[in-house]
Amino acid sequence: QVQLVESGGGLVQAGGSLRLSCAASGHTFSSYDMGWFRQAPGKGREFVAAINWSGGSTNYADSVKGRFTISRDNAKNTVYLQMNSLKPEDTAVYYCAAKSRFTGLNVYSYWGQGTQVTVSS
Repeated sequence: QVQLVESGGGLVQAGGSLRLSCAASGHTFSSYDMGWFRQAPGKGREFVAAINWSGGSTNYADSVKGRFTISRDNAKNTVYLQMNSLKPEDTAVYYCAAKSRFTGLNVYSYWGQGTQVTVSS
């Protein structure tokens, strides 16, 4: 079991920046690949970014490529999402999620409670 707690959301003007953090506890953090997802009002949850257990591999949704950066600090059991050049369409609840690197399954089994990001125009 791993528990995830997001922080860092808030209200920002278009063009601004925010950094989200996700603190993990309860199990060896480096056992997990990590991802960020988001859900806008009235829409389904969508993938934003992912990072493998070592931080050596990342991938991004096309909508955020070049603007968002995912990173992790295994010594601090934390994954980050640096969001720059924010747009109103980035407004959503952002969730971090963990996927065990040992199961071979592409399933995120653990989720945080989410943090609200609102971008005003």
